Amino acid sequence: MNVEQMKTVLREILTRTDLTPCVVGHRGVGKTAGIVQLCRELGSSYVPLRLGQMEVGDLVGIPYREGKVMNWSRPCWWPADDEPATVIHCDELNRAQQEDTLQAIFQFVEPPAEGMRRALHTHSLHPKHKVVVTINPPDGTYQVATLDRALIDRMVMLYVETDYHCWAGYAAARDLDTGVRHFLAANSMFLASQGSPLEMDAEPTERGWEMVSILRKSCRFPRDLEMEIYAGIVGKEAAIAFLHWCAENTRHPVTAVEVLNGWDGVRERLEAQRDDLQASTMGDIVATLTSDPRLGAEQEENLVRYIDILPRDMRFGLVKSLLKIPSVAQAISQDKYDAVVFDAIRTISAEAP
Repeated sequence: MNVEQMKTVLREILTRTDLTPCVVGHRGVGKTAGIVQLCRELGSSYVPLRLGQMEVGDLVGIPYREGKVMNWSRPCWWPADDEPATVIHCDELNRAQQEDTLQAIFQFVEPPAEGMRRALHTHSLHPKHKVVVTINPPDGTYQVATLDRALIDRMVMLYVETDYHCWAGYAAARDLDTGVRHFLAANSMFLASQGSPLEMDAEPTERGWEMVSILRKSCRFPRDLEMEIYAGIVGKEAAIAFLHWCAENTRHPVTAVEVLNGWDGVRERLEAQRDDLQASTMGDIVATLTSDPRLGAEQEENLVRYIDILPRDMRFGLVKSLLKIPSVAQAISQDKYDAVVFDAIRTISAEAP
């Protein structure tokens, strides 16, 4: 993506989520300038941290003692709760000179757990303050450290590359020298070389898919950027497969809530569902009942009705999973449901060692 696209994506992430975007790009491509411009547009304060110049004490503050208790002073750069909304820019993250500095900032760039605040040692950050990271790619042309896979997995990786048309708009807005602008209009190959590919081989993880889910539910990205954004989280292969699946399945699988609470309205859809969509519905039912196994009388009946319409192999699989949930197992094992689930239970019992 180019810098303008980066700003569009950052705007969505920073204003709608608590996730931490990490912008990867070669020197001079406009990473920092784009972030500063976005802060102005959002009306947010901007605090840059040049991590290549910082030590642990610069991040966590200087210790001082109050009686028998050791405390740490708030760093001068740390925005207080009553200060205006601020974007903290962790610049040159992979240029941190000391390993303990990188370990200290790890906690800060990690998105906060649900209901919690982002923290760094004893300091907690108000939710209105946001964090963005920038790095140069570890392609051998920069003196940078290799980032730990666990750290990369905690950020939304965005890859920014040079783009003449984007730069031309910036140059016009800044009223840069006419000769320079006209020369590059005719010789855009001299703007900047692309360098090596930027991708850092993201891999699909549970945390990655959770971040994709947060972005899909909270943000609205241009459709042509979706694959690039998700690829930076779960990898290109997984992102392509996921978006292809979404495109093919405009009619999404029936949900557990629909099965349990609205059987009459979804029965025909369930009977017509392909096996992969049926598997999604089954998985959602198991996950929903594992989280909250309470079933009303009508929900219990609807669950058994759903089991009854499944092909034999799928029925066995679903019943086997449901029997691991004690209260649900007790419900579907009642004598009145023998015609639907007894065969499955008997087969499962025979398989047990």
